[in-house]
Formats: sequence, structure tokens, C-alpha cells
Amino acid sequence: MESSSSGSCFQGTVYHWVVLFAVWLCGSQHVLSQETTLEPKDKFLLSDPPIGLFDPIEISPSVLPHNPNPVEPLSPMYPNYTSYDPVLTGKCHVNFSALSYIIDKTASDCSIPLAPLVADVICCPQVNSLMNIFQAAYGTGNATLVLNQASANACFSDIMSILASKGANTNIPELCTLRPSNLIDASCPVKDISSFEKIVNVSKLIDACSSVDPLKECCRPVCQPAIAEAAIHISSGGANMFGSSSIPGTGSVAGIDIVGDCKGVVHSWLSMKLSSEEANSAFRVLSGCKVNKVCPLEFDEPASVVKACGKASSSTPSCCAALHSYIGTRQKQIFVTNLQAINCATMFGSMLQKAGVVDDIYGLCDIDLKDFSLQAFGQQGCLLRSLPTDIEFDNTTGISFTCDLSDNIAAPWPSSSVQSLSLCAPEMSLPALPVSPKSGSSVGTSRTGIGVLLPLVFLTMTISI
Repeated sequence: MESSSSGSCFQGTVYHWVVLFAVWLCGSQHVLSQETTLEPKDKFLLSDPPIGLFDPIEISPSVLPHNPNPVEPLSPMYPNYTSYDPVLTGKCHVNFSALSYIIDKTASDCSIPLAPLVADVICCPQVNSLMNIFQAAYGTGNATLVLNQASANACFSDIMSILASKGANTNIPELCTLRPSNLIDASCPVKDISSFEKIVNVSKLIDACSSVDPLKECCRPVCQPAIAEAAIHISSGGANMFGSSSIPGTGSVAGIDIVGDCKGVVHSWLSMKLSSEEANSAFRVLSGCKVNKVCPLEFDEPASVVKACGKASSSTPSCCAALHSYIGTRQKQIFVTNLQAINCATMFGSMLQKAGVVDDIYGLCDIDLKDFSLQAFGQQGCLLRSLPTDIEFDNTTGISFTCDLSDNIAAPWPSSSVQSLSLCAPEMSLPALPVSPKSGSSVGTSRTGIGVLLPLVFLTMTISI
């Protein structure tokens, strides 16, 4: 028990300073959550899941790295904002009290000034889930699955006002690229409950999405294809039975994403049939599948790295200096998940290979997966779990969230023959866990991964384990 307590205190100390430095550095800066756009020749995305039954790959955590800057753990402190009664438009006829669970969770996940740091993987997925569930709550009393423009404007304003009154970041629309039109789904031809249920096989849809398995959905999808089938079906007004998704250009007219809007309608209907907790859980898993397939960091032309590392074996010091400098400026001061870090490392490595860097400079320069996430002291970083996670609050620990793979696992240098990367393929070789210098055995403890509770520190609060 003493050993466990000591380790917990040690972890709290390490991560307290990690995030204290990070939040101080970011200040009032905001990061737009969006997918990185690369030139076609440099595009590197995760491939679609292969056909067949197999278990998704999970990455086990290891021990925490040695802290070269030991400090005394600080006592927990709490947000210094005061909640208040928001001023509403009076034109959005929804019982917001019935949505208190999902609204409170969203306000917590997008709290000030945390939202810019976790916009891509926590805040924005949760906000999108809230929008789906709200859309359903509005439509329940109107037998509709969407809002009209006037109602959407009023309700969107009220939602943002309520979130802000509970401590959420006021720049959520900019961070998550949200607008009132997200509640309208204008181009979808089916907008009412009756028409939807006449066209869609609702039993099949409910069976597929009522309980989404977070460990299997991204690799062996069940709910995602059911939603796509329903969306494509209603995008044509039910005129054609859905039999294949391979019809070129289906659901796209003059730049309008009809199928995309119809997916919003399907989400709204699902939110009516499931509890708020069930719907939110499902939407967060589906968002995670999408988020973890891309690298949210931007990689400009790495000319300085290519110049210094073209012959890395003969000029390692200058190569490593250039590489660390480049990666340090690409982190964008945001947290990424463990799977995003693998994708970022592989994408950047592929760019370097195409530019003529042959040697594994990740190995030469001790580049770890955590180097692609927000850093402090140049030696600690937090990688969020690939599974959906939330910001937690209680009176003892204050505000915290879960980190995974926060150790020194080496970043994978891509094979020169790699064209695409599937994190679902059972034959994929992930980096080996570090070996304890004393025992010679790997220090990972479980395949499923036990997360480390991250103590998060705002400028006005101190949170420790």
C-alpha cells in the first residue's frame, strides 16, 4: 500500500507540472479543431479496416518516466469561475432541465481554458453529441427531426449561453466549427419522424447502435454502416432500396453533402430512441473512430530536417537538433491520442523518407510517441487514450482526465514499403514496451491498458492526485 501511495503521489507531481507549463504556454490562444490538409502526394491516412474478424489493437501503458525535476505535490484547487443564470432568448421551446446531464458533461469537457488543448479529442466530439441529442429533444414535441432556421438560431444561442454560464469556453463555435445550421440538416429530404420510420429499417438501426462496443466498433463496425445505410436510404426519399454503398456520387449535389445532412437526421432519430447516456456514449465512440484516423498536427515542408539528416549517420548531433526543433514547433500545443501520435509519427516519417532521409532518425534521436503531444520540461508528455474520455471533477481530486501511454515508447519509423497504415490489422507490429534495466522484463502491465489519472492545472487552480 505504501508503494502504491508513493507512486500515485509521484505521478501527480509529474503531471501537475506537465500541464501547468502547458496551460501557461497556451494562455488565451485557441486552436481550431480541424483535419490537417496535405498535398495529395504527401497524404497519409489510416486505411479502412480490413475484412474479417479480429481484435482491435490496444496499446498498453508502461511505467512513468523518471522525473528529473522533483517537486512537492501541490494541494488540489478548483475553478474560480462562478456559475450564473444565463440570459436566454425565450424563443427556444425546449426543457433544458431535462438535458442537464449532457449539458453539464459538455460544459466540463469544454471548460476554460482547457477547451483549446483538448478540442480535437474531447471537447468538440462532446459538443457534437450534445447537438444531436438537443436536436432530438426539440423534435420530440414537434414530430420532427430537425429545427427550422429561426428556431435553430435561437436555440443555438441559448445552448452556448447555458454552457458559458457553467464554465465552458465561450469560443466553442470557433473551436469546433459549429453554427446554427448544424441543427437544420437542410438538404436531407426526410425531416419528420413518420416519414423516417416508414423508409428506414428502424429495428435494424436500433439493434446496431443501442450498445456500441468501444473496443470493436472502429475495427469491426456495426453501428457506422447501419447509420450510413439509413442516411443513404433517406437521402433519396426512400425511392431506391439501399443495396450498395458503391454508387459514385450518391448524396452529393453541387457541393452539398446530402448524405452528411441525412446522417444528422439519423443521429437525431437515434437520440430520441436511446437515453441521453446511451446516445452520448454511442456518438462519442463513433467520433473517436473518426478522430483517431487522422493526425491533427500540421507538418510544413521539413527542409531543415532533410538538410541536416540526409546523412544522419555522419552528423547525428546536428540532425537530432534539427529534428527536435522541428517537432517542438509542430506540436501545436494540443493533446493528441496514442493512435493519433502513431499516425503523426508515421506520416512525418513518410514525408522525410520521400525527401531523401533514409536512416531511422527517430531511433537515432530518441523520438518517442509522447513527443508528438503537448510537452513540459522537454521530457514529459501526455497522450490521451484512444477510447472516449471526459474531464472529471470531484471535491477530492479537483479536475482531472486520463492519460495513456505516457511513457517513453519509441515512435515507429515507417517501412519504406508502407503505403497505408491500419491500426486494426492483427499483423501490425507496434513498438516494444520498454525493458526494465533491473529485471530485463517489459514493464507493461496489461493489454487493455490501465490509464494514469492526469492532474490538470489551470492558471487559477491546482489539481493533483
